[in-house]
Amino acid sequence: MSEFFPIKRFDHLEFYVGNAKQAAHFYANRFGFTNTAYRGLETGYRKTASYVMEQGDICLVLSTGLSPDHPISQSVLAHGDNIAVIALEVPNATNAYREATGRGAVGAIPPTEERDDRGVFRYAAIHAYGDILIKFVERSDYAGVFAPGFQPRQQLPIQNNGLGLKSIDHVVGNVELGAMDRWVQFFADTMGFSLSIHFDDKMIATESSALMSKVMQDSAGQIKLPINEPAKGKGKSQIQEYLEYNNGPGIQHVAWTTDNIIETVSSLKASGVQFLHVPLNYYDKLEERVGKIDEPIEKLAELGILVDRDRDGYLLQIFTQPVEDRPTLFFEIIQRQGSQGFGEGNFKALFEAIEREQVRRGNL
Repeated sequence: MSEFFPIKRFDHLEFYVGNAKQAAHFYANRFGFTNTAYRGLETGYRKTASYVMEQGDICLVLSTGLSPDHPISQSVLAHGDNIAVIALEVPNATNAYREATGRGAVGAIPPTEERDDRGVFRYAAIHAYGDILIKFVERSDYAGVFAPGFQPRQQLPIQNNGLGLKSIDHVVGNVELGAMDRWVQFFADTMGFSLSIHFDDKMIATESSALMSKVMQDSAGQIKLPINEPAKGKGKSQIQEYLEYNNGPGIQHVAWTTDNIIETVSSLKASGVQFLHVPLNYYDKLEERVGKIDEPIEKLAELGILVDRDRDGYLLQIFTQPVEDRPTLFFEIIQRQGSQGFGEGNFKALFEAIEREQVRRGNL
């Protein structure tokens, strides 16, 4: 194993939002998540309100501060609604914290225990790029609903299919020009992650703008944390636009897996989710470019789903429009048919689609 402490999985992503009740409705009605737990005034908690939203193996926590001076309120003021915490389940949160901080990470939350009649919940956190926290969560001695202080809401069925979203594939961060290599080194030094793929500004570019990206991952390849930085170009890259409206580095997008992207995207569109537009000429001679695929090309064209292939197989992917008023956070839906790549063959089409939206916003 390359990492300095074991990591089981993505435990949850915590969003800091201005109105968690409304955000919970948005993620339920648009993306098919179920509200399974809640903590707030009605449960005796006076500082924040938090809604736990689940679908498949994905867990989101939507939290809002109940006073203007709460750190969550200050985060929303600076960044808008944003993903502020990447929580990773580990066998021992104290050990993970000590290993990471001992190798240079800055501690954010020291090892902490919370108890109720269902056991002991342990966690700790370190600082990452921008205001992002990496949280280490230990659940081995806790059998309650999410964490102490939370009360159950709607119970999930054994198989909660929602709209077909299954798991977190990767979480992408944007950092300022010149900072990417420093954060790549941070994840290598403090968590033992390794560099799996590097994309330079020649691979991800149009005539107007460009970016660079490096993908860091754990030894099992299940925790993937790509890091982007802008590159110089004629226009303003999507990364620079993000940094300006987010007021600094942060999480740009999260990729969710599905086993049937056609069904999932059809359902998401029917629920009101908006996606980037892909010109129909992208699908001309598609199979000549990517080889034989199982999905009907006319249906992919109708929905705007992109296809790419590498030596291990192919993948299908599509990207939503930003889900905030600020052009910051968006989501990717991905179906992997063997491929473990990131859709390199689609970078140009994707970048051009994003640039068309930047033109509409007056930001290219």
